[in-house]
Amino acid sequence: MNVSLTRLYLLRAVYLFVTVGFGSFLLPTIVQSSHAWDFTEGAMNCMLVTFWLLCVVGLRYPLHMLPMLMWELIWKSIWLALVALPQWVSGHMDANVQANLFACSLVVVIPLVMPWRYVYANYVRRAGEPWRLPAMS
Repeated sequence: MNVSLTRLYLLRAVYLFVTVGFGSFLLPTIVQSSHAWDFTEGAMNCMLVTFWLLCVVGLRYPLHMLPMLMWELIWKSIWLALVALPQWVSGHMDANVQANLFACSLVVVIPLVMPWRYVYANYVRRAGEPWRLPAMS
């Protein structure tokens, strides 16, 4: 299944947006950190840097790195539905949720640029790798 050059450039634009936007606030925070991270902060920062690095790879290989965008779409959608929406509906959205709401709502771009036919053909229809090696004769 071929993906148009336009779609590849749109995907690269999303990876670039994440790389530049995310990196501009994430990397200085990590490099200039003057305190030891607790477990949660350390795990979160390490995962965010990993995500950022894989988005850098996505600039070169946008189709190979689609699982990163799918992961981003899924976790942010779940967070919006299970954390932000209930607080918004109840009228009691705390400051942390409000601060994260804008960043998570940017996920609406991903379904617009995602090559859904490619995703379906390669992640739903295509046969998976074998679970075990064939028996030797």
